[in-house]
Amino acid sequence: MRVAILTFPNCAFFELGCAIELFALARPEYSHWYQTQIVCFESTAMPLIAGLSLTAKTVTSFTDYDILIIPSWPVNEPNIGDELEREILAFHKAGKRIYSFCSGAFLLAQIGLLDGLKATTHWRYATSFKERFPHVNYVDDVLYVYQTHIGTSAGSAAALDLGIEIIRQDFGYKVANEVAKRLVLSAHRSGGQAQFVESPVGKNPSSFSAVLDWARGRLTQPITIDDLAAKANMTRRSFDRKFRNTLNMSANEWLIEQRISLTKSLLETSDLSIEKIAQQSGFASAMSLRHHFRNTLGVSPREYRRNFSALCE
Repeated sequence: MRVAILTFPNCAFFELGCAIELFALARPEYSHWYQTQIVCFESTAMPLIAGLSLTAKTVTSFTDYDILIIPSWPVNEPNIGDELEREILAFHKAGKRIYSFCSGAFLLAQIGLLDGLKATTHWRYATSFKERFPHVNYVDDVLYVYQTHIGTSAGSAAALDLGIEIIRQDFGYKVANEVAKRLVLSAHRSGGQAQFVESPVGKNPSSFSAVLDWARGRLTQPITIDDLAAKANMTRRSFDRKFRNTLNMSANEWLIEQRISLTKSLLETSDLSIEKIAQQSGFASAMSLRHHFRNTLGVSPREYRRNFSALCE
């Protein structure tokens, strides 16, 4: 798969780096991997931040590539350029895949490729995006949206989440997990952007975060929401309200999500019985585990293990 990473003057350096790390870094441990070039429609060295400059392969077409990555795009840039717009539209018409990171969604939306589709971008730009592109089905609280041949991610580090999902679909869970580990990254982060938004966490957000860390370290034990509220030194009602305002989910939903994540890890890396995994992940019973697992992921624990366990390879 031949990949083009589009760059331009004053591009977002972090998101560009994410794209390079995911798709351009040599990985000799795999017999097949992406063949990637950083490309531009400029013919001169392009300025970046802090006095840096970048020279990329100048192209006039994307026909030599199978995948196009747009790591970012100026949010207030009305002029895309006729040549670039024409080539992206032709690339899409050819049935090839296009992915944007962060503000890159503005470029895709401006040329109409996201009309009628679900899409997302950095939460800071959400209001502007929705006002400018009312025909796009904007999704607020996700890390990325991936459908048909187009994917968009939320801001900054969410580029890595979308990138790992692309690798997972192209090369499977085992390779995606290995790449994620090299990035010191969870293979799948739960939750959406709400946990990172500048929301009303209160005067002492660190104490709230400490409660979540405390709970994560005790998932094998029975934990009630009253336990969490008491640990936060809050009334149950205040705790429930703050939790939902901060993470856009209830504390009980969050606990189940954490237990499911632990269950997935145990299914992938151990041959423990479902009953034993239920105990180690804090579910009341194997029946409870199966119920929540299927409701959350749409498959049974047995099916998940068969598909993703390293022991089954």
